[in-house]
Amino acid sequence: MAIKQQFLQWATAATLVASTATQHAWAEDAHSYAKLNEVSTPHLELDLTIDFDNKQLVGTATYDLLRHGDADTLHLDTRDLTIEKTELWVDNAWQETAYQLGDAHETLGQELTISIGDSAEKVRIHYATAPTASGLQWLTPEQTAGKKHPFMFSQSQPIHSRSWIPIQDTPALRLTYNAMLHTEPGLLAVMSANNSLSDERSGEYHLSMPQPISPYLIAIAAGDLEVKSISDNVAVFAESYIIDDAVWEWADTPAMITATEKMYGPYRWDRYDLLVLPPSFPYGGMENPRLSFITPTVISGDRTLINLIAHELAHSWSGNLVTNASWRDLWINEGFTSYVENRIMEALFGERRAQMELALGYQDLLADMERLAPADTVLNIELGTRHPDDVFSNVPYVKGQLFLVYLEDKFGRETFDAFLRQYFADFAFQSISTKQFKDYLARNLLAKHPNVVSMDKINEWIHQPGLPADAPQPESDAFAQVEKQMQRWLKGGQLQTAEWTTHEWLHFINNLPLDISSVNMERLDKEYGLTTSQNAEIAHAWLRLAIVKNYEPARERLRNYLLTIGRNKLVSPLYRELAKTPDNLKWAREVYQQAKPGYHPLTQTVNEALLYPAND
Repeated sequence: MAIKQQFLQWATAATLVASTATQHAWAEDAHSYAKLNEVSTPHLELDLTIDFDNKQLVGTATYDLLRHGDADTLHLDTRDLTIEKTELWVDNAWQETAYQLGDAHETLGQELTISIGDSAEKVRIHYATAPTASGLQWLTPEQTAGKKHPFMFSQSQPIHSRSWIPIQDTPALRLTYNAMLHTEPGLLAVMSANNSLSDERSGEYHLSMPQPISPYLIAIAAGDLEVKSISDNVAVFAESYIIDDAVWEWADTPAMITATEKMYGPYRWDRYDLLVLPPSFPYGGMENPRLSFITPTVISGDRTLINLIAHELAHSWSGNLVTNASWRDLWINEGFTSYVENRIMEALFGERRAQMELALGYQDLLADMERLAPADTVLNIELGTRHPDDVFSNVPYVKGQLFLVYLEDKFGRETFDAFLRQYFADFAFQSISTKQFKDYLARNLLAKHPNVVSMDKINEWIHQPGLPADAPQPESDAFAQVEKQMQRWLKGGQLQTAEWTTHEWLHFINNLPLDISSVNMERLDKEYGLTTSQNAEIAHAWLRLAIVKNYEPARERLRNYLLTIGRNKLVSPLYRELAKTPDNLKWAREVYQQAKPGYHPLTQTVNEALLYPAND
């Protein structure tokens, strides 16, 4: 399809969203001050200077105004922003207008209300971020691999966009955006937009996102980045030390796109590029449209962790294209994405590998459900004004995935694939609630195939805690072989690991008996070098066991691991395990204080809650 045709298609989608907004049943979002039913903001223009010296973004955010009645006030979300002034575009000129910042709320930040009168077409906000913005991390040159230039990146999900843009920070909103970014020459600034592959580093970058996305998908980064292409529509942005490794590791990405299109319809975002972030990035990946942000900890040297790339790519259909309307509905993003991820892995690497990954996810889900309150094991979770970070567990991901596996089993893959393909098409570029999904499911699957699955069963999956009694219980024949080898090894035999992937090693380590002897810990380490493993996932599993077993030879590697990796999935379980005994807790606090300056604000928040509980 020609570029012009693509643009017209995107513009039509954006116009459709805007034109139907007055009829849209906006989701009730307890985590936003936005009143979309009064005034919404379908397009944003950003003009920002990236000030590394002061760790600030400084500039303006300009919105088109779409009114849904006679409201004369715009309600936006902010957190720790300095508002300089607000203006309205009236009669072809900018006029200053009144604004007010509300009281600070621990979770929601501050409401920004702006008087917009009855005729203004646009509003412009002059503002600056705080150096401690929860959605940004600023790294000094010394904290980067190259040691010459600073690095900055965002993490907006779930409600951190408001810490670097005054915005209607709810996933129920869909908006397009353009941005002008200014930074020191020599650095490359990129966004979840149409990034240039040029080698020019002028210090000024104009970027555009023509498809309507939700605010948490607006992303920004700047640093000493290089660019290398994998294919015509896939490239890697990274610091020079890791870019070649990343290009090799993710060489299968174009084939993943092709496989997913075959199953679920066209890829609608033009390019799919990948940005390798510093090790302090708090997540495995973030599905920012056109430019997924990826942790370097999945560059394993053997391509066995590429399922994370499959996951972020899958979001191009489930999450970015069809989005949860509130954070109560996170499973609509993550459950569908985990399901599609596994189907991609099966299509490219076979059923055996996909089944191993499904079984590992199931084990992680069971572990999470043991420690979570029953109310937090519900898919359509009741959060109130608790921070939506609290909903991010294996429940929306893996329980949501198993729900779809259950439906596939009941209706058959061919029928369920056709349903999903139509679902992605019918809700493209829209944000939907759990109720909307249930209504759609009832009409387009249950009613067309009666007496297969009842709505009572659907409600049990979505609204009841835990797993239904007839839920799938994924197992892997490969893991059964691993367990047989484990038993032989515990009796003094040898492991046959030449064909093992990361998944077999994780299953092996995670299922070792907790009463394993110190002699066997030493033997295992000596034979397979687990303490020195450069695979971040394998090292994590081993170090966690080492904490439980007080295996001192791994202590220095544990320290180094916590000091150099900021991915929450990898460091938080280690801190949680260390916090269980007084001596380990003392040691963990000492290490954390050393590591803290290099951790993202989100990583700091999660791990301080573990190491410094409120009642301590």
